[in-house]
Amino acid sequence: MNNMKYAVITGGTGGIGKQICLDLLQRGYFVITQYCSNENAKNEAEVEFAKINSSFEIHKVDFSKEEDITNFSQAILHKNIDISLFVGNSGTTLRKSFTAFTNKEWEDLFRINLHSNAFVLRDLYPIFIENANIIFIGSMMGKYPHATSTAYGVSKAALHFLAESLIKEFESKKIRVNIVSPGFVETEWQKDKPLEIRDNIYAKTALHRFCKPQEVSQAVMFCIENSFLNGSCIDLHGGYNYK
Repeated sequence: MNNMKYAVITGGTGGIGKQICLDLLQRGYFVITQYCSNENAKNEAEVEFAKINSSFEIHKVDFSKEEDITNFSQAILHKNIDISLFVGNSGTTLRKSFTAFTNKEWEDLFRINLHSNAFVLRDLYPIFIENANIIFIGSMMGKYPHATSTAYGVSKAALHFLAESLIKEFESKKIRVNIVSPGFVETEWQKDKPLEIRDNIYAKTALHRFCKPQEVSQAVMFCIENSFLNGSCIDLHGGYNYK
């Protein structure tokens, strides 16, 4: 084994995940990440990562497919490394009313947002070092119900509870488990949101803007660096529903 710190970040080629990868590369981690299908985003991420250093791997993995989840875990296990950090960031949404989604849409979303985290962590458990970190990117929607994001919100609420449940599971290895729970973040997901809806969200938010990916990543870095932070959920909603 070498002295390199290895980090596994899911969904690391865009938005929040890419910023986390960039910040970790700056801190000397070897970053192992994945993407599903956006080749342009993957290529752009490769260029940005390489400007910092070449200590990264990007795997094409579709977390809606159980066999892809297993293959991702096996690829990491075959590297014969120890893991210092896992950030469960990969996610998707489903903007349909409760009566409009199909069984497959619901199941795929849960496999991506929830099951992939549980399955990968289970498989990689033996190679986590003592005092490693596990951090999940949750969501304000996991706390505040939203009519057009029911499946997404329920999956994130389950992810929050998974994180809390894993605290005891990883206690013997002195591994800390925390959650960063942002509200609306300026990512590709939000770029086509109509101005009227944006203004409504700004009006409900004390800071009157969306969160930046850099601010989410800063919270992740805080979780890594604060050695007594465990079982916590850091809310990054900017004072949402403050009125």
